[in-house]
Amino acid sequence: MTSIFGDVFTEMAVLLFVTVVIGALGMRLRQPLIVAFIAVGILVGPSVLGWVSAGDQVDLLAKLGIALLLFVVGLKLDLHIIRTMGPVALATGLGQVFFTAVIGYAIALALGMSPVTALYVAVALTFSSTIIIVKLLSDKREVDALHGRIAIGFLIVQDIVVVLVMIGLTALGEAGDIVGLGAEAVEVLIKGGLFIGTIGLLMRYVLTPLLHQLARSTELLVLFAIAWPVALGALGVYLGFSKEVGAFLAGVSLASTPYREAIGARLVSLRDFLLLFFFIDLGAGLDLATLGAQVVPAIILSLFVLIGNPLIVVAIMGAMGYRKRTGFLAGLAVAQISEFSLILGALGMSLGHIGSDTMGLITLVGLITISASTYMILYSHPLYERVAPLLSVFERKRAYREDTHTGQLHEDQYDVVLFGLGRFGAGIAQELRRRGQRVLGVDFNPDLLHRRHGLDYPVRYGDAEATEFLSTLPLGQVTWLLSSIRDAAVNIALIHGLRDCGYRGRVAVTANSARDAALLREAGADRVLTPFVDAATEAVDKMFAAEELQLARET
Repeated sequence: MTSIFGDVFTEMAVLLFVTVVIGALGMRLRQPLIVAFIAVGILVGPSVLGWVSAGDQVDLLAKLGIALLLFVVGLKLDLHIIRTMGPVALATGLGQVFFTAVIGYAIALALGMSPVTALYVAVALTFSSTIIIVKLLSDKREVDALHGRIAIGFLIVQDIVVVLVMIGLTALGEAGDIVGLGAEAVEVLIKGGLFIGTIGLLMRYVLTPLLHQLARSTELLVLFAIAWPVALGALGVYLGFSKEVGAFLAGVSLASTPYREAIGARLVSLRDFLLLFFFIDLGAGLDLATLGAQVVPAIILSLFVLIGNPLIVVAIMGAMGYRKRTGFLAGLAVAQISEFSLILGALGMSLGHIGSDTMGLITLVGLITISASTYMILYSHPLYERVAPLLSVFERKRAYREDTHTGQLHEDQYDVVLFGLGRFGAGIAQELRRRGQRVLGVDFNPDLLHRRHGLDYPVRYGDAEATEFLSTLPLGQVTWLLSSIRDAAVNIALIHGLRDCGYRGRVAVTANSARDAALLREAGADRVLTPFVDAATEAVDKMFAAEELQLARET
């Protein structure tokens, strides 16, 4: 389709400029950027201005953003987290899907829908947007909080369920009978087992050595980090699953490597840029002309999603032994329907199970709940303070589950984080360990890290200039963060990044000259080390001390 602006490049330029303007207006009005981006999609979409003719390009960028987001989520879910969060994620995810579907089905029937239509609507209400929730939790730096980990866990369970539902519906549509559906299910299980088994073998024998070689070049490491989830996403589609499943498994496959934090930090900006097109594409896909007749049912169903879904999660988690605060904060993650709900509705239309009016209803519920739940999550803590007295009925007298998680979430505690493990840094680390300090080492040289695996302190691969990487470090108990790196620009970026992360300890950095030392002190460093000057001073002091001692002996 020919762009109304003459070419696709100009159209994209206009689209980005409009997004910046609307986004800045949204920030000025203290509104979430996600809502602003969806508003941009509605504004430039066919229902209003009709500017988006390059739909294929926007859709492709949106899909790449989804793949990278699920990849980054997978990077955070190493086997330890899966083991500790698995039971509550499985119970909450499946329980919420079941109860939401049953209650939603009853509400849909009460609104006069046919059984098949009510079933589609009820199932659409059960799924929440992993993309939006992870983005909001990441912005609030709550992904690694207990409620954040639980929320991501049961959202992933939901994603797996929705993939299975869509596979089942597609198979039923193609097979046309239960026998054909059973054969399709067996085929999916075989493919899935081979897919996961192959990834497991790559994790065991290939990926860590490969990343060690690729990490010699930052550009090559980032390129692989983009290509890997996109490739597995495409393979997932080919095998009959989805790109989301493939991209997520790509992240899980790298989650146990020492490079996961650095990879995640490098991809954050690109992920956020590409997700912009997802939200624009979501808004542009709304047909406002079909939504007018569905306003009242949409409001009723939206209230159920916004209020009922979180309460279901609070009740399940309370029964499992979690505090009402944890259950409430995690439950807000299901206070909206997801892009999967819209995909499910589109699939139902293609199979002839539902009509365009039902699709319009699901779309309107999505718009209402996504917008409203964004505010609920952004202001989750003040909101909890208001409703906490009403939630006591869901809480046990002793939240024993949280007692077992406390140690697991805070087991990585250090006194000093040391950037740079060269000769100077390694010497400092050994002296700190000799004095009983708990040290975490960080370096950007994979060869250096590889040689230091036998040391008595842990090391991580990471970039001192990446604020997103700094936010992954366990800085809560750290009293000193020390950099043996002698590049003033890197150290200034490190000081500013620590300030953005809310680090409250002291910072010591290294300088090559008095001029650099002055700049670093001005930037906020508590101590500035000058190795050559300090070494020279110490050498002269020792020399004269020895001379004075000799003179004292002679006299």
